[in-house]
Amino acid sequence: MSILVKTPGPLTTVQDEGRFFYQSSGIRPSGVMDAAAYEAANALVGNTKGEAVLEMTFLGATLEFQSAAWFALTGADMQAKLDGAPVARYQAIRAEAGQTLAVGMAVSGCRGYLAVRGGVDVPLVMGSRSTDVSAKLGGFEGRALKAGDVLPTLAADDWTPTDLCYEPPVYESEITVRVVPGPQEEYFTAAGLDTFFSAAYEISPNSDRMGLRLDGPEVESISGTDIVSDGIVFGSIQVPSGGVPIILMADHQTAGGYAKIGTVLSFDLPKLAQARPGDTVHFVRISAEDAQKLY
Repeated sequence: MSILVKTPGPLTTVQDEGRFFYQSSGIRPSGVMDAAAYEAANALVGNTKGEAVLEMTFLGATLEFQSAAWFALTGADMQAKLDGAPVARYQAIRAEAGQTLAVGMAVSGCRGYLAVRGGVDVPLVMGSRSTDVSAKLGGFEGRALKAGDVLPTLAADDWTPTDLCYEPPVYESEITVRVVPGPQEEYFTAAGLDTFFSAAYEISPNSDRMGLRLDGPEVESISGTDIVSDGIVFGSIQVPSGGVPIILMADHQTAGGYAKIGTVLSFDLPKLAQARPGDTVHFVRISAEDAQKLY
């Protein structure tokens, strides 16, 4: 079973949950940006947890199914059509051999996910099928998809869709995310912390899967933000020497030498994954204890 890539879009990659347990060797996790959309896509086609999907950014791919398959689209609203007929998000859809799925420009959100029954079948690299484009690691030949690529999919048995139902999310241009302070909040003045938790920051066009750069007021530090490099996680918020925060995302580096003022609650990372340049972000403090209770 396979899918032919007719047009790939600007950044369509194979991703799964991520490549874990190798940061100590300098290998970053990568994986999907929007875990909620990813999990929904796999669930809708009855895949087991962790199967690989396609992640599309701003503009989707045009794909020809080489054999019959069940698929689901989640995440950004990309106005997809199957042989010219509109396709709903967050539903299991049947495609027959030879049919073409055209995924268009995102009109809401910025990242769309395509799951097929069985999953995308690329080699496991360090336990993951995720693509790290910069390192040319994993995914489909370690790169974004190109026209003419043929993606194998894992064989799927006969299957009947369930009545699993998701409400397609609404993506707002102004979002609020919860942040656990630290681990280096002591590097910042009380005024700096007040600024961070009260100001509105705008997502810069100079953002990518590695991190969301922000435009907004500087966060005042006590005597600079240089630290001995330590570990980074998805959602770490670094404050470099310029004072304006950067939210580190799925392709974050393994370690960094700037103080981290806080860490975004995992439940709120999908909001950031779907945010577009020009969208506004507000940060709200939450304790580690309250975050654990929510979990």
